[in-house]
Amino acid sequence: MNEQAAPEQYVLTLSCPDKQGIVHAVSSYLFMTGCNIEDSQQFGDRDTGLFFMRVHFSAESPVTVEKLRASFAAIGDSFQMDWRINQAEDRMRVVLMVSRFGHCLNDLLFRARIGALPVEIVAVVSNHTDFAELVASYGVPFRHIPVTKDNKPQAEAELLRLVREQDVELVVLARYMQVLSDDLCKQLSGRIINIHHSFLPSFKGAKPYHQAHVRGVKLIGATAHYVTADLDEGPIIEQEVERVGHQVTPEQLVAVGRDVECQALARAVKWHAERRILLNGRRTVVFD
Repeated sequence: MNEQAAPEQYVLTLSCPDKQGIVHAVSSYLFMTGCNIEDSQQFGDRDTGLFFMRVHFSAESPVTVEKLRASFAAIGDSFQMDWRINQAEDRMRVVLMVSRFGHCLNDLLFRARIGALPVEIVAVVSNHTDFAELVASYGVPFRHIPVTKDNKPQAEAELLRLVREQDVELVVLARYMQVLSDDLCKQLSGRIINIHHSFLPSFKGAKPYHQAHVRGVKLIGATAHYVTADLDEGPIIEQEVERVGHQVTPEQLVAVGRDVECQALARAVKWHAERRILLNGRRTVVFD
């Protein structure tokens, strides 16, 4: 006897002006198309008047993602929705970018290899060659794109070509120490995630953890956020903190900082890849 194929899994995400009937319209549509809701989360923001929803559902053949998108369009239009339907098992195609601090890069490469991140890392881009050997050990293509004040537009154009040619959905700045242009931020809006230490703006410039040590900080933090033209001020996705005592050295602060940066960035990438994050102006809605 042939075993029946497992139903395909899908994720619907949407945001729209809040009004009555949205949940009913979505659930009725899924019922009428032979789909089964596995999990549903929603949030109405009274401050912005927007409604957000994420639905994980299953369906058996002959339902396909293309048919679902085509038939859901009328509902999306009627509620002025910004919506997407994706297959839940699809691994998001990602490019990692790094300079000369490799802890976040190595952490993401390892998590992707063991299946802890639902992503396919199609390339690692760096303005230096320090981690070419590390990247090669994971079987991931390494692209060296040098950046100077004179060639920055050409370097960003090369990055954009890579993103388009490889059908990349997300760019992760895993301690990439170059400021991206306003134009690049706009072209990849909502598709670039960055990590920085949460001392900003108090401890800018070189050796922020050493500056923090001088001031006797008691909490080490890191913030993962979407990149915008406003440096390090994009919508926050995740933050992580670790308490430290008076006895820690600057070097120990740096080590703690590396750990919290890896944790916050990995969670942000995972949630984005699982389509759990919806933009809400300068903030985010994150469905757990």
